[in-house]
Amino acid sequence: MKPLTGPTDASKTGLEGLPDIILGAGVFNTQYHDNPESLPADQVIRRAFELGIRAIDTSAYYGPSEEIVGRALKELEKDYPRESYYICTKAGRNGVNQFDYAASDIRKSVQRSLQRLNTTYLDVLYIHDVEFVDTAGCLEAIGEAFKLKQEGVVRFVGISGYPVSFLAYLANKVKQTLGPLDIVLTYCNYCLQNTILEKYLGEFDQAGVSKVLNASPLSMSLLRSQVTHSFHPASEVLKERVAQAAKLTRSKGEELADVASRFVFKHWQGCTVFGLQSVPEVEAAVQDYWMVKDGQWNDQLVDEVRNVLGDCIDMVWESGIEHADQNDQNK
Repeated sequence: MKPLTGPTDASKTGLEGLPDIILGAGVFNTQYHDNPESLPADQVIRRAFELGIRAIDTSAYYGPSEEIVGRALKELEKDYPRESYYICTKAGRNGVNQFDYAASDIRKSVQRSLQRLNTTYLDVLYIHDVEFVDTAGCLEAIGEAFKLKQEGVVRFVGISGYPVSFLAYLANKVKQTLGPLDIVLTYCNYCLQNTILEKYLGEFDQAGVSKVLNASPLSMSLLRSQVTHSFHPASEVLKERVAQAAKLTRSKGEELADVASRFVFKHWQGCTVFGLQSVPEVEAAVQDYWMVKDGQWNDQLVDEVRNVLGDCIDMVWESGIEHADQNDQNK
């Protein structure tokens, strides 16, 4: 199988060296698997690296994910030294309702992540799920992340979250107060069902953000024929419409997840974080990638699926707290 192309020395390249597919290690978590410790993480990561997926995305919030990834990377270090891949993790969110954005807490979280991941530095540090914290708290956490960057502990600083409008607002606020962010990550906002992220790319560019990443092209398990995970916040109307779309793709001999992946590979001009928890899933993602890049896929079935989704296209859900300062700016 043909690997993705790109640099093999991440330490000598900036964000432009990130591969088009990033391994999402959020799936090494009890939200996605009853026993994530039983997953063959070392085999998954080895195969991903072999196929050019030389970047991993995780978080302090993802249960045992960082520890699982760290052990796997230790197993692989003879074949894949630290400089041959990117580690991206997140700080600030430590539980469903636990947000620790104080500067001291961010620093402690990073030190803990370094130990878990068996590394002395992080390629990317995101302040996690910023929509749940007021703007002042976000700026304190991001300011500490910039200090860690100055100290060489972190190479690039970013924010992550769901509501793109607030991410764009905060990115501009950070530019005005601390200097531009390096990177922004959002999820479920560029996929077969929702492409709202595209509308905000100009605002991120104005904020000086170098890289905008797209995560969860299957919308956290929504865009597949299997049962959607119970934690998914989508409305019943949207879930039912997706079930109809999955029935359509099956009738055409295609799996909805593959159609969704190919849609993103064809239309999103950048990196995408894919949650991949098995070797076959890694290989399927790369196979879908090259099917698109080699011109072997057209959008006929995509158009049919989006027609079934109808008025559920670009439907989003609520996430986070109200930010009065953002509302004031929009008046």
